Amino acid sequence: MSTTHTLSAPSGAASHGQLNGILFVGLFAAAVTRLAAMPAIAGLGISPLIVGIVAGALYGNTLRAGMPAHWAAGVNFSARKLLRIAVAFFGLRVSLQEIAQVGLPGLTVSILVVVSTLVLGTWLGVKLMKLDRDTAILTAAGSAICGAAAVLAFESTLQSKPEKSAVAVGSVVLFGTLSMFLYPLMYRAGWLHLDTLGVGLFFGGTIHEVAQVVGAASNVGAEATHVATIVKMTRVMLLVPVLLVLGVWLARRSRDDVAASPAAGRHTHDHAPRKLAVPWFALGFLACVLVNSLHVLPPAATQSVNALDTFALTMAMTALGVETRIAQVRKAGPRALATGLILYVWLIVGGLGITWGVERLLG
Repeated sequence: MSTTHTLSAPSGAASHGQLNGILFVGLFAAAVTRLAAMPAIAGLGISPLIVGIVAGALYGNTLRAGMPAHWAAGVNFSARKLLRIAVAFFGLRVSLQEIAQVGLPGLTVSILVVVSTLVLGTWLGVKLMKLDRDTAILTAAGSAICGAAAVLAFESTLQSKPEKSAVAVGSVVLFGTLSMFLYPLMYRAGWLHLDTLGVGLFFGGTIHEVAQVVGAASNVGAEATHVATIVKMTRVMLLVPVLLVLGVWLARRSRDDVAASPAAGRHTHDHAPRKLAVPWFALGFLACVLVNSLHVLPPAATQSVNALDTFALTMAMTALGVETRIAQVRKAGPRALATGLILYVWLIVGGLGITWGVERLLG
């Protein structure tokens, strides 16, 4: 009897520790949400997600030793499993009807910007800046699709280390915040030569975060903000096909690596080639888009779920921050920011060129 008790005790203690860890992250995220709601921070379009990873990283690198070791399982759960669930429910913010409103021009701008930025960012990061593959892809994804939420989704599919996500999010924060001031200035200075539809296509097609798009476009007008927000959500929608393509590519690369290794053949199972990583949360995202498009849920319920989802994403970001080590960030930081800067110049110059071309052909 005593043996059974001693064997079951650690298991119970572990699950209790995990719950404590999740509760700790939840309370931390609640404080972060209050902090992000302060006018000085909210006015800059900085989302609770970004405040969460910064606050989490500060805690993780200064006070982490004070956290009980068995809480780490709860922190890890928040940064991994909760993250996937939250990314899936992010789909309730998008509807097919809204995407149809901006039609072919909005979809074309979104696809061209996303594909070109992902390809350019990955190539630049690996070949020119000598970043590791995951950091390059995460930095490119944050710029190309939807900022911190895209970094989280890609981090989950790549199964990369938290510090790589922190580096990529740093780029999103810096250049996305800059866009909120620079884009309206460029418009007022008459440098863009775009009508209201064009401004919406350009702002929504090239600015990093949803909040930053709204913040920048609201300085132009209500119609431009409406178009920009829908184009931005069209970019968010592209997260699903891009993640599926990434999953196929990772599986193929893994098979090629195993085939090329000296232990191929009889010892192949020892090297465990990566299975096709179909990210279920991407399919969940798509299901949520369909639910939102069919108006199955009343608007009040959708708003409540979205608020809860933002909190879950903030928890995931805070947990990632706690797991991040500044020393690791410092190693890739300057090169990742340089990659983010080049991509930012591409988003402005290339994005403007894409918008002009699409407007003339399809507008």
